[in-house]
Amino acid sequence: MERQHYPRPQLVRADWMNLNGKWDFEFDDARIGLRERWQEGERPFALEINVPFCYESKLSGIASQERHDVVWYRRTFRLADAFTGRHTLLHFGAVDYRATVWVNGRKVAEHEGGHTPFSADITNELIDGDNLLVVRAEDDSRDISLPRGKQYWKDKSESIFYTRTTGIWQTVWLEPVSGTRLDRVLLTPDIVTNTVELRAFASGLETAEGQVELKATARFDGQTVAEQTFRIGKSIETYTLSLNDFNYHDSPWRRWWTPEHPNLYDLTLSLTVDGVETDRAESYFGMRKISVDNGKLCLNHRPYFMKLVLDQGYFPDGLLTAPTDEALKRDVEYTKAMGFNGARKHQKLEDPLYLYWCDKLGLLVWGEAANAYEMNETYIRRFTAEWQESIARDYNHPCIVAWVPLNESWGVPNILDDAKERHHALAMYHLVKSLDRTRLVVSNDGWEQMRTDLLTIHDYEWQESVLEQRYSDTATAVASRPAGRCLLVGDTVYEDQPILVSEFGGIAFKMSDWEGWGYSGAENADDFLAKLEAVVRPLLHSPVVQGFCYTQLTDVEQEINGLLTYDRRPKADLDKIKAVMSGQFGKGS
Repeated sequence: MERQHYPRPQLVRADWMNLNGKWDFEFDDARIGLRERWQEGERPFALEINVPFCYESKLSGIASQERHDVVWYRRTFRLADAFTGRHTLLHFGAVDYRATVWVNGRKVAEHEGGHTPFSADITNELIDGDNLLVVRAEDDSRDISLPRGKQYWKDKSESIFYTRTTGIWQTVWLEPVSGTRLDRVLLTPDIVTNTVELRAFASGLETAEGQVELKATARFDGQTVAEQTFRIGKSIETYTLSLNDFNYHDSPWRRWWTPEHPNLYDLTLSLTVDGVETDRAESYFGMRKISVDNGKLCLNHRPYFMKLVLDQGYFPDGLLTAPTDEALKRDVEYTKAMGFNGARKHQKLEDPLYLYWCDKLGLLVWGEAANAYEMNETYIRRFTAEWQESIARDYNHPCIVAWVPLNESWGVPNILDDAKERHHALAMYHLVKSLDRTRLVVSNDGWEQMRTDLLTIHDYEWQESVLEQRYSDTATAVASRPAGRCLLVGDTVYEDQPILVSEFGGIAFKMSDWEGWGYSGAENADDFLAKLEAVVRPLLHSPVVQGFCYTQLTDVEQEINGLLTYDRRPKADLDKIKAVMSGQFGKGS
């Protein structure tokens, strides 16, 4: 069975059951499944699929590129002893795009949103012995107002768009829990006060017979640095956990989280009713702060130059789904080995395990929404709901330092002239700020921005001299129009935000018979490194640029502009790429 790692690294419980593996599967092009009540399990399904891989991928065992907008899944499961006498939660990591779920013929969940998780308490639907689980997934492949990211709405991928993903594409699992339990916890570090705000969301308080308390124990390198117990009186409570790890010889800054020193605190959360434990979960947090101070981009109050790589998060055999848990870790390791301190996950809410490895190994991440390409009222409802779920899912990860709701005016194509679209972009900025006061927000990455914390520019110019001149001073950079687009729209004016070139490069280097394209080309490894240096060096030496994001980590399908091939083979020596990114290429490298 693939993808066996615990799927929720920010709230880990001891007992769980993985439902990945072989499921019965059927296409429903005629949309007759509901009428014929396929959820009852009497109709045979013609195919078998390997969950959590979509049917379009090789690892699913089907590998069909044909368009099927409605698909059905079915399997049985039998609960282990650990579930006896407890509530059973059914979790889905992600189902693209609309899911309906039945257990033993009874509907237990409906969810819309292709990148975000959902759960259901299925305790009352369970029987002794084998239980029937059925999922219907619907994904309108031609609806361009549907938030889809890089998934193409045409039959064959081309240009910057890739093969579609339909249905289940992240882990499905079961979890036994108490009726009185934690649903989630939001952790907000404050490096100034050396505290962590702990916002607890609890269930079952109304049936708890006694005083409910939450005990939080924080440890660093195995040593307890905080232990506090709080009374819980309502379903959402906020507490402050003080870290007692400051002394003259070991000041807190030595324990702050950075890509260079990814220090993490372990956190144990224990929920009790009159002293009897009903729930226990393990988590972690990092003490770090991202901010803009007097026009400078800062990490932990110190100016910090971001060197990001654009990461599409696609895999040759799994598409949106990594083939193994180790594959996600390797992508983080490759990114760091090439001298980057961060990644911009492009048009995809990545698997939580990837973010875990970014937390653990030290890599900044810009969390970016999967956008639609046309704006209407249905899109606004869909997108706003899914974006809020995305922020809630990933809030606790210290690696995430910026949120990007929109990219290159996707979904708001007329933002320059349409006040409604400008209001939408501005609303997304303020929506994020209402949910997360600690991170930076880029309203519309690349150009045509409304309110934004960073002025980000997409610039695929390949001539070194042009880049040197364009980013020689602030006024020239702000007035630039890469791709013929103005950087700010409406009444928005530049307010001394840090300037970052958040897409550039895209140098094509073909290493096999695979045909593809890039924004400029290289003939061999030496030429590739020279052209890479020609676009990186002007940004490193610019007096105004405070960070960049190179396009891109890997080749993807018809794009051959990666630093790695699609199957993750480096196109040049990793140390030499790292030397380019640090400005040391040719200096003994």
